[in-house]
Amino acid sequence: MASYFGPFVGLGNIPMLSTAKTRSISAENPNGKVGGGAHETPEADHPASLLGRGWKVRPCITLNPGTTTTLADIEGPGIIQHIWITVHPKAYRSCVLRMYWDDEEAPSVEVPLGDFFANAMGLRYNVTSLPIAVNPSGGFNSYWPMPFRKRARITIENGYWEAIDGFFYQITYALQDVPDEAGYLHAQWRRATSTRERPEHIILDGIVGQGHYVGTVLGWNQFSDGWWGEGEIKFFIDGDDAYPTICGTGTEDYFGGAWGFGDTFSTAFLGYPLWKREEGGVPKHGLYRWHIMDPIRFDQSLKVSIQALGWWLNGKFEPLTDDISSVGYWYQSEPHGRFPAMPDLTGRWPRE
Repeated sequence: MASYFGPFVGLGNIPMLSTAKTRSISAENPNGKVGGGAHETPEADHPASLLGRGWKVRPCITLNPGTTTTLADIEGPGIIQHIWITVHPKAYRSCVLRMYWDDEEAPSVEVPLGDFFANAMGLRYNVTSLPIAVNPSGGFNSYWPMPFRKRARITIENGYWEAIDGFFYQITYALQDVPDEAGYLHAQWRRATSTRERPEHIILDGIVGQGHYVGTVLGWNQFSDGWWGEGEIKFFIDGDDAYPTICGTGTEDYFGGAWGFGDTFSTAFLGYPLWKREEGGVPKHGLYRWHIMDPIRFDQSLKVSIQALGWWLNGKFEPLTDDISSVGYWYQSEPHGRFPAMPDLTGRWPRE
């Protein structure tokens, strides 16, 4: 009898044997081929020159400025199960991670590298959660299942003005059948400055098709030094217009905290791992919420927004002008709606 989760690996069905084939792509085996690892021959000045071929010769690559590097190009069907990446923090906002499923022209995932792994604003901080883990000292890990039927292609674009050395990566996947009902992972990054006239940040809009929303990452730069998290998150589902079907009660409430947080935390499904407040700098906040146990399902369309509100005179809400970035994660059937254009390096660069 097949397990309930079918081909998707989890603790409950880890004992179940399978005909899936495990493969892994890295700088040492860039194609994931059988027996394809550790073929590089070291030169005379290489640390492995005394050991020779078959040892640690090509563990990382260099990302040249203004170039796009293909990290993986896999023939399906299959499921990407784990991605690990580490690189200097200068790559976190300057490099853009993109993922394409089944020969689509436009990416389904288009996010600055650090933000995809819940490290916003070009900063490195630890995250201890179920689908994303960021470990000392900058080890990015994703366990989001990424099914594909024909082809999976993952690229990294270096928008930095210099080469970025020491880009390490490992992409582990299973070659196996994918159920008809399995959706494709999507992730979209947005950044905007809220206004007093419209103190709201759009996380997602223009999402069309059937799917479910599974996660939010926020990077929040304040332009003032008071309380910033009074605003509500709203999910406009299947044609909602002025009023949403799902409406939160406050920013710290949505991310699983209460009463203004008061401290940082990082848990399996939600967290507030970054709270940075230094003299001469703008206050910064990093947050995540994974809807793994409570996905937001939609049949036709989805829009997600969050308000930017603090407190003003006489107990009134204050509209805030803040620099807010976000990643929205969701699964859906293809084709997906058009993403907004990714800002250039200047538009992505974090505030000091």
